[in-house]
Amino acid sequence: MNPELPRLFEEQYRELRPRAAIPRIDVRFRRFTGLNTTIRLREGQIFVHLSDLLEGAPEGVLRAIAHILLAKLYRKPIEAEHASRYRRFAASEAVMRQTERVRQVRGRKKMLGPQGRHYNLDEVFEGLNRRFFHGLMGRPLLTWSGQAARRSLGHYDSAHNTIVISRIFDRGSTPRYAIEYLLYHEMLHLKHPVRVRAGRRCVHPREFQMEERRFPELELAKQFLKTL
Repeated sequence: MNPELPRLFEEQYRELRPRAAIPRIDVRFRRFTGLNTTIRLREGQIFVHLSDLLEGAPEGVLRAIAHILLAKLYRKPIEAEHASRYRRFAASEAVMRQTERVRQVRGRKKMLGPQGRHYNLDEVFEGLNRRFFHGLMGRPLLTWSGQAARRSLGHYDSAHNTIVISRIFDRGSTPRYAIEYLLYHEMLHLKHPVRVRAGRRCVHPREFQMEERRFPELELAKQFLKTL
């Protein structure tokens, strides 16, 4: 454990809780698949786990992380300066490239395949590819999720070049335009990768939004998603 890390956390603790006694703070790096951080209070002690991707980060960034984690733990306002410093660090091209490489090596992707009970994602993809991309988009790995998730309906994982769609859509009652829209949305993420602008990650750039509006049943699909 870096002996400087507990000191940074203790200093931020004192700023956030000037009248409280400082508890023992244990800070360690862990082999996570991204810039994960966790903080827990157990039996009067604080335990912090930081991604080993943060080893060697500037002191100002580590100080910002300490402030953010402790503020969340004790439900205090997060200072804009600390939030901005960490956001710029996490959104830098060097850190994003390093995170992507680590996810490729360490991350595990459970692949259940494109064939569902009612819909085949490969078939839906090829139809959308012809309609909207002139058949020129290379097909990534397509798979249904293991659970019928309602919070994460779909996502594109660039580290594994995989589109995952929630199994909740693999039902006879799901209108085809709904699953087509969801897959089309993730295909646009494949076409328009995340960009960094002014220190912020831009997930849905203007070009993305313009192309999304080309989907004929856009409003119908969004209304259906709200019912979930």
